[in-house]
Amino acid sequence: MKYIFLLFTGFIFAQQTQFVDFKSVNAQLTLNAKEKSVSGTVDYGFMVLKSIDTIKIDAKNMEFSKVQIDNKDVVFVNSGKQLQLIGNFQKGENHLTFKYTAKPKQALYFVDIEGKDVQIWTQGQGRYTSNWFPSFDDVNEKVIFNLGISYDKEYQVISNGILKDKTQKDNLFHWQYKMEKPMSSYVLMLAVGKYDKKSLKSKSNVPLEYYLENKDASRFEPTFRYSKRIFDFLEKEIGVSYPWQVYREIPVRDFLYAGMENTTSTLFATRYVVDSIGFTDRNYTNVDAHELAHHWFGNLITAESSKHHWLQEGFATYYAALAEREIFGDDYFYSKLYDTAQQIKFASRTDSIPVLNPKASSLTFYEKGAWTLFVLHESIGDKAFKKAIKSYLKKYAYQIVNTEDFFNEIKKVSDFDLDKFQKTWLESTVFDTPTANALLSKNKAIQVRLEVDKLKKTPLAEKKDFFIKTLNSDVYHTVKESIVDQLENEKYEAKKDLLLLAMQTNNVQIRQTVAETLTKIPEDFRAAYETLLNDQSYQTQEIALYWLWRNFPDHRNEYLNKSKNWIGFNDYNLRTLWLSLALSTSNYADNPDELVAELIGFSSTKYEATTRQNALEKLIAFKIINDQVLSNLVSSTTHHMWQFSKFGRDTIRMLLKNSEMRASFERILPNLTPDEQFQLNRLLKE
Repeated sequence: MKYIFLLFTGFIFAQQTQFVDFKSVNAQLTLNAKEKSVSGTVDYGFMVLKSIDTIKIDAKNMEFSKVQIDNKDVVFVNSGKQLQLIGNFQKGENHLTFKYTAKPKQALYFVDIEGKDVQIWTQGQGRYTSNWFPSFDDVNEKVIFNLGISYDKEYQVISNGILKDKTQKDNLFHWQYKMEKPMSSYVLMLAVGKYDKKSLKSKSNVPLEYYLENKDASRFEPTFRYSKRIFDFLEKEIGVSYPWQVYREIPVRDFLYAGMENTTSTLFATRYVVDSIGFTDRNYTNVDAHELAHHWFGNLITAESSKHHWLQEGFATYYAALAEREIFGDDYFYSKLYDTAQQIKFASRTDSIPVLNPKASSLTFYEKGAWTLFVLHESIGDKAFKKAIKSYLKKYAYQIVNTEDFFNEIKKVSDFDLDKFQKTWLESTVFDTPTANALLSKNKAIQVRLEVDKLKKTPLAEKKDFFIKTLNSDVYHTVKESIVDQLENEKYEAKKDLLLLAMQTNNVQIRQTVAETLTKIPEDFRAAYETLLNDQSYQTQEIALYWLWRNFPDHRNEYLNKSKNWIGFNDYNLRTLWLSLALSTSNYADNPDELVAELIGFSSTKYEATTRQNALEKLIAFKIINDQVLSNLVSSTTHHMWQFSKFGRDTIRMLLKNSEMRASFERILPNLTPDEQFQLNRLLKE
C-alpha cells in the first residue's frame, strides 16, 4: 500500500470520460445506523480508452484500503474529495477493487423513529452520491450498478434494479440487487425501513412495487390511487417501453424534496401518504407522474450539462401534466397551464435568466420548460411530436443529450421554424402571452377565466350579474375560485349573495377559497361558514376552525368540542391547532398541563420536521413557551432539511429581539448538544 501526497496536473482536470470508460460496479455494503456510517468492498470494471497517468473517482471524506487494479496494489491519493489512482495506464480492460468507509455529512440520511426504529435513505441529485459511495459526479459517466447490502432482518432494504438474491446470516439479511443497463451516479439509491409492500404488474408486464410503513397500510389505496394507471398511460403516450426491469415507489421520512427519480426506485416525501380525505388537498398524483416520466427523460437519456436541464425537468413536468389530463380531464390540464403561465409572467418581471442557462430557476426549468413542449406539441401536431420523441429516446438511449439533439429529431418530422421558437421560448425571459392565450383559449373554461380576469379592476356592481351567471353555471371550479378571489377586498354587503352562491356549489375547492378569503366573518354569515367544518378537507377544516375561533369568542367551546378528536394529515395539522386553541381558551381545558406536554411533544425529535414545525409555529404564536420549547426550536437548526433549519434560525432571530427571550436562550445553552450549542452561539453573536 502506497500513499503519495503530491499535486498532479493535466489529466485530473480534463473530462475523464474521453480517456476512461467505467462499465460496471459490484459492491457489498454494510450500514451502521448507530455510527451513521457505511462501509464496503467495491469492484469496478473499466476500460482505458487512451493511455493516461491518473484516474479519478469522486469520493468525499472517505477512507480507503486494499486499493488494487487487477489484483495488484496501485499508488493512490485520497484528496478528501477524490480517490486518484496514479500510474501508467494503457488501453485495455481492468478491474479496480478497494475497501472504503464513510460517515457522510449529506446524501445518506439516518432518520430516528421514536428511538426504536430507523429509516435510512439517500438523495444524490446534483453531485452528492459521492458522499456515500465512491462514484462519479460527472453525469456523462454511466455505469451498471449492482449493490449488495447487509442489514437487520426486521427491515426492508431497497436499491436499484431487480432483487437477485436475499440470504440470511444470524440476525442479518443480505440483499443483492442487479441492474442490466448503465445510469449516472446521481440516481444510485438505498432505502431501508420497516415497510409493507404490494406488488402489481403493468399492462406491459413490468413488476410494480409500492411500499408504505407498516402503520400506514390502510392508506395504500388513496396514496397510490392512480399509480398503475399513470405507468400504463406514460408507456403508451411516450411510445417507448419502460426502459428498466422493475419500478418501485417508497415514501421516506424527512425527505428533502417532493420526490426523486432514482432509477427503478422513486423515493417520495411522506406528506403524500394520505387517507381519502387528505387526498383532496395533497395527493401524490403529480409527483408520481413526474418522477416516473424521469425514468425516460433523465435516467434513460441524461442532459449533458445543467444548461440543458430543461430536457429533464421540462419533459417530466409536461408528461406529468399529460398524465393528469388523462385522469382529471381537459379543464384540469388547461387550468394548471393557465396558472403556471401567470406565475412565469409574474416572475419574468424580475427574472432575467432564460431556460437555456445553468442558473435558471426551478420555475423556469420545470414550468417554462413544460410550456415550451406544450407549444411545440401543439405547433407540429400530435403525430409528428410523438414520432420525434420516440426517435429521440431510441437514438440516445443510455446516453447523454443536449437541446440540439432533441431539435434534430423534430426537424426530421416537421419544417417548423425551430430557430425562432428557440429564441422565443428558450433564450428569452419574456413570456409569449399571445401564443399562450391562443392555445389556452381552445378550452371553454379558460375562455371564461380570461373574461373573469379582465374584470379585476371593474367595479363589482358592473360585473356582478356576470359573476352570478358564472357561479350558477357548470363551468370548471377554478373559474369560480377566481371570482371568489376577486371578491376578497369588496364590502361584505355587496358580495354576500355571491359568497353564498359559492358556498352552495358544494365544491370543496371553491368553498376552501371562501374560507381563505373571508377572515373577518359577519354574524349573519356565521352559520354558513360553520358548515365548512364538515367539509371533507383537512385544509379547509384547519382554516375554518381557526377563523371561527378568532371571530366568535362566545362559541369557542362549541368549536373545540366539535374538533377535539381531529388529527388531520400525517403532520397532525388539526391536532396541533386544536391543542393551541384549547390552551388559549379561558376555562376550557381541565388538564392544561397535559395539553401543553402533548403540544410540546409534537415539536420534539420524535416527529418529522413538518409536524415539529407545525407545533413550534403554534407554540410561539400562542406564546406557549418554556425551556423545552426553546430547546426543541434550537434542535431544528441542526436538521438536515434546510427548510426546517432555516425556519428555526429565523424564528430564533425574531425571539432574540426580546431581552427576556435572549436570557432564556443563554440559560439553556449549557444543556444543548455540541452541534446545537454551535448554532445557537452563532445566532447569539449576530
